[in-house]
Amino acid sequence: MSNNRKRLAIREILSGKECIHPGSVYDTMSARIAETIGFEMGMFAGSIASGTVLGAPDLIVLTLTEFAQQIHRICRAGDLSLLVDADHGYGNALNVRRTVEELETAGVSGLTIEDTVLPLSFGSAGEGNLISIEEGVGKMKAALSARQDPTLCIAGRSSALRFGGLEEAIKRTKAYEQAGVDAMFLAGAQTKDEVLAVRAETTIPLILGGAGGELSDLDFLGKAGVKVALQGHLSFQASIKAVYDTMKSLRDGVSPGDLSIIHF
Repeated sequence: MSNNRKRLAIREILSGKECIHPGSVYDTMSARIAETIGFEMGMFAGSIASGTVLGAPDLIVLTLTEFAQQIHRICRAGDLSLLVDADHGYGNALNVRRTVEELETAGVSGLTIEDTVLPLSFGSAGEGNLISIEEGVGKMKAALSARQDPTLCIAGRSSALRFGGLEEAIKRTKAYEQAGVDAMFLAGAQTKDEVLAVRAETTIPLILGGAGGELSDLDFLGKAGVKVALQGHLSFQASIKAVYDTMKSLRDGVSPGDLSIIHF
């Protein structure tokens, strides 16, 4: 499937009436598995990219080149449409333009650009801060102006619900919608009331990260304008445990023939 058709597939999801869970993928094999099982799209998070490529926590030390290279491998492995978390675009608005150029070339179907100050400032104690709305709008416009294929989906992303409150989240969603983004990723949403409040003020499709609890209701989410709801990144975590358990067993003297594994 061509990149254009993959991108159109994500746009169909965003313009549809239902909410779907994407498959969390991190390499070629996980992407092929997600496609085989029947996931409508895949999601590759920046935190998982850091773990996959660097074996490091999500400290924003992964480079754009490393991220794009892994995305290229995933995208060439099959026909799964891929949405990626491009963090803050690796810098200012100019860096955002370069990020979009590289990731579009790598084959992504969609990407998100967030408005968090990254890397975290010294002394922040793990608490995030938001860039100004004006700078955020500038980043969104830079991302939109950089894409060559108009079917590439560019979504804004904000943690304003966690770091600024509901009113701030609504304000930023409206500003990014007016800038022209195709969707809005709301990080940190926890209640139906939050989602409904944002939906009442905006019209663009919404994306949720780690939706659980009362936000596990796909029927509600679809009617409230949420088209994609992540379920975390359990596939990567499960793979780490499987590798650890297998190596530990072998190290402890268990015979390879006694292990339950898949042969290729």
